[in-house]
Amino acid sequence: MAQDTPGPAVTEAPAPVPGAGQPRSTVRVAIGALLLGMLLAALDQTIVSTALPTIVSDLGGLEHLSWVVTAYLLASTAATPLWGKLGDQYGRKKLFQTAIVIFLVGSALCGLSRNMPELIGFRALQGLGGGGLISLSMAIVGDIVPPRERGRYQGLFGAVFGGTSVLGPLLGGLFVDHLSWRWVFYVNLPVGVVALLVIAAVLHIPADRTPHRIDYLGTFLIAAVATCLVLMTSLGGTTYPWSSWQIIGLGVLGVALLVPFARVERRAAEPVLPLGLFRNHTFALCSVIGFVVGFAMFGSMTYLPTFLQVVQGVSPTMSGVHMLPMVAGMLISSTASGQIVSRTGRYKVFPVAGTAVMTVGLLLLHRLDPAVGTTEMSAYFFVFGFGLGLVMQVLVLIVQNSVGYENLGVATSGATFFRSIGASFGVSIFGTIFTNQLGPRVERALAGVPLPPGVTPAALQADPRAVDRLPAAQRAGVLDAYSLSITDVFLYAVPPALLAFVLAWLLREEPLRGSVTAPDTSEVISSNPVERSSREECARALSLLGSREGRRKVYEKITERAGLDLRPAASWMLLRMKRDGHVEPSFLAERVDVPLRVVTDAAAQLETRGLAERQGLRLVPTEEGRQEADRLFRVREEMLAELLGDWWTAEDRPHDLQALVRRLTEELSGSDEEQPRDGGSAEIKPDHRR
Repeated sequence: MAQDTPGPAVTEAPAPVPGAGQPRSTVRVAIGALLLGMLLAALDQTIVSTALPTIVSDLGGLEHLSWVVTAYLLASTAATPLWGKLGDQYGRKKLFQTAIVIFLVGSALCGLSRNMPELIGFRALQGLGGGGLISLSMAIVGDIVPPRERGRYQGLFGAVFGGTSVLGPLLGGLFVDHLSWRWVFYVNLPVGVVALLVIAAVLHIPADRTPHRIDYLGTFLIAAVATCLVLMTSLGGTTYPWSSWQIIGLGVLGVALLVPFARVERRAAEPVLPLGLFRNHTFALCSVIGFVVGFAMFGSMTYLPTFLQVVQGVSPTMSGVHMLPMVAGMLISSTASGQIVSRTGRYKVFPVAGTAVMTVGLLLLHRLDPAVGTTEMSAYFFVFGFGLGLVMQVLVLIVQNSVGYENLGVATSGATFFRSIGASFGVSIFGTIFTNQLGPRVERALAGVPLPPGVTPAALQADPRAVDRLPAAQRAGVLDAYSLSITDVFLYAVPPALLAFVLAWLLREEPLRGSVTAPDTSEVISSNPVERSSREECARALSLLGSREGRRKVYEKITERAGLDLRPAASWMLLRMKRDGHVEPSFLAERVDVPLRVVTDAAAQLETRGLAERQGLRLVPTEEGRQEADRLFRVREEMLAELLGDWWTAEDRPHDLQALVRRLTEELSGSDEEQPRDGGSAEIKPDHRR
């Protein structure tokens, strides 16, 4: 039921604050171990790309190259919602350790693979663990860090994703050049063991458990649908003819499984993908646009290293360097667009412009040939990455703004879920087009030409390194065949990109809720969705906004709205006394890096007004001071609640949302994070000496 003032309907025993009672050094070490776990999973989404040509040359099976990427994507995407809910139900520490072990076992087996089918199977096992590493590490931060400090730590996790998108291709190339492609997987083992040991020793999570009715059947069915359709697109025309019973059967089975999936989701208490979301016009459009973005992004990132290493003849390491302009364009535009939308409230222009620039980028990539210069090629890569970034960040933000609070968490993960499925289809379809085009072109290039012993058209398709054994005249023809086959896939991606451009125009621009902020980098760069509940997603946004409000003279606003004639610093001290029972002005000035004059003037004003009194070195509130502090507290709570917009004003306002606002108000009011500055304004200054 709605209430006149924000806050829970009944008085509750306060829940323990995350991280309470744990030394700050212990929390930081635990965060470091979580970052290592996140690093492993994030790195394996990108490190393999530059090693793929060498892996194919060693193990054979160029026609199955796409499945080295697809197996990881599908497994991690399907497993993510299960890891999140199992962690809620059985405890995240044990589940996180289990995810690390599964990931490390998969990594070791990938490194030991003797053929392509083995590698593909072990990559799926690795992806199963990787989905847990990404999902659980983000959730554990909420278990050990108070909301008011969560933003800075979540920024570190976002930086890991941004960093791995740059480092992954470079490291993959370095390992291939100086060690072996198997070290792309073996490198996970020492890092993972360290993370496992540190987590076991220092991670202490509250024993709270949230019971769930986990949608195992729905998860299995959606994974089965995706697998059938991806297998159909990857095997069709290569391993089996399109008209074969195997390919037709996979397509029919994939479509048929949608019927039981829809029935299961309608009846599930906690569906993995609530079908009611698709009645939301904006969510449905964003799902299709996200699918196309994933399709183009991961499809291109998988096959561009093959173009660079085979056609351009650069080393695996340098192929990673050549990919950097695309990553730079993506990071620059995604960060900028998210920040601009959060500040202006206008978002429709970005998916429209992003899909348009992405389409232009695909057409430019189609122009690549063996003679293209590095500068021109880098410009093409940058344009394509810039277009992707414009639309990726904003899609999650648009979806969050369009749904009710009860669907906030599942809609957020759903937006990235469809991009993940699109990535799987993109890699698969790009692989099929590439393989179908390459074979006939290589055979035409070598028709009637004497070849060196052991070199055949089939061998040249299976092992790109065999091209170097050809005479110069024949080599040029085969390189042209590779170049045209790879760049043609970008042309085939243009129609879906144009469809996304048209759909972007159909998006309705609605007023942006105050609590909708630019999502984490992990939700933008990651190939699989980050599973969070509505409450967790709201806590992330409000804790960020609570801090941002501190930079915007929050204590001037609180004081004015409460009708008090006090300095902002005095209001800040009054709220600290409400929270802690007292303040010690001289120690406070040293602890939070506020000028002593500002603190002493505020203390003097509180004493003069009869709102506080001295008890030795301490300043404690009087009865009147406690009443004024309560008024300031209520105003602070109201200001946070206003950011929630219609989620808060709804008749059926969720109780957990009320409790969240009360908790954040308690932690933000008078905290070290928000400090009044001399001159009456307020800002956030992290206290590095604590």
